[in-house]
Amino acid sequence: MQTRRHVMTASLAAGAAGLLGQSLAAQTRGWGAIGDRAAGFDQLRAVVAWVDGEPVLSRFIRGPGEGAIHNVKSVAKTWVASLLGAAIARGDIASLDTAIGEAAPTLIPAGAAPEVTDITVGNLASMQAGLERTSGGNYGAWISSANWVADALGREMVARPGGRMLYSTGSTHVLGAVLAEATGQSLLAQMRARLGDPLGIQIPSWVQDPQGRYLGGNQMGLKVEGMLRFGEMYRQGGTWQGARVLPESFVDQAWTPCTRSPWSGLGYGLGWFLGQEGGQDFAIARGYGGQVIAVGPRMVMAIVSDPDRPARSQGYFGDLMELVRAGLRQTA
Repeated sequence: MQTRRHVMTASLAAGAAGLLGQSLAAQTRGWGAIGDRAAGFDQLRAVVAWVDGEPVLSRFIRGPGEGAIHNVKSVAKTWVASLLGAAIARGDIASLDTAIGEAAPTLIPAGAAPEVTDITVGNLASMQAGLERTSGGNYGAWISSANWVADALGREMVARPGGRMLYSTGSTHVLGAVLAEATGQSLLAQMRARLGDPLGIQIPSWVQDPQGRYLGGNQMGLKVEGMLRFGEMYRQGGTWQGARVLPESFVDQAWTPCTRSPWSGLGYGLGWFLGQEGGQDFAIARGYGGQVIAVGPRMVMAIVSDPDRPARSQGYFGDLMELVRAGLRQTA
């Protein structure tokens, strides 16, 4: 089967050939215009892009400087989903079809719907658990609860597992808890050992729930360089500087659409939003306020924004998508 990543690889070869006909000056002007456009968005703090692993754009416009750690909000969901790939590779989790009832049955609270036992780790990563969402208007009550995992799993089933997309931080928090149970390591320890150390990046501690579990899918802090390295690792099929970080097969699975966002219209795989621009496939890790890691066949782009202001699909996030699409056109 031809996966989305294989299509991206084919697009890379075609794009590289096309670039031979473009002058360096024209490419430079194009990236400069993207940077100028970004500077006009008052909540945007920085935009940095690499093409073929080389920097082509670096604008730190406002807020903390280049070496600062930024709250990347729900970009963390993509990192938690990536730990699932690492856990499967190590044999800690059998497959994406492993159910909560098999991997971590003690997490399921008394009174949970019978279907909860059969929700798979893949369902959690693809936002298809079927449980009432904990995000949006439900978020405040959820994080005020005494047990975030039990609250998320004790909610009403509003769709069948594996059905429609229900974007929920509760799903990735449960996934993080399952991974902690299966590996015997906290989510922070896994992040550092399986992503941070191989990528050579710092991952500081972040918010924990009342039981001491690290929040799976929000409030992580990263430097822009770390965001870029993570995206480049995916662009390279799960490798960084020649070393394997994630299985190539998992990258293919992560970039294969499982469902579709009812708000942005983008597809959604395992932690990644998925779309196309001019025949090029791309993947987006997205966080509240306008935190973005975008990966195309030749491009990786990181955007950080004010984490306390919203970024709607039809508003500021739509503006950021235009920056991403413009960058992809530069590499076509």
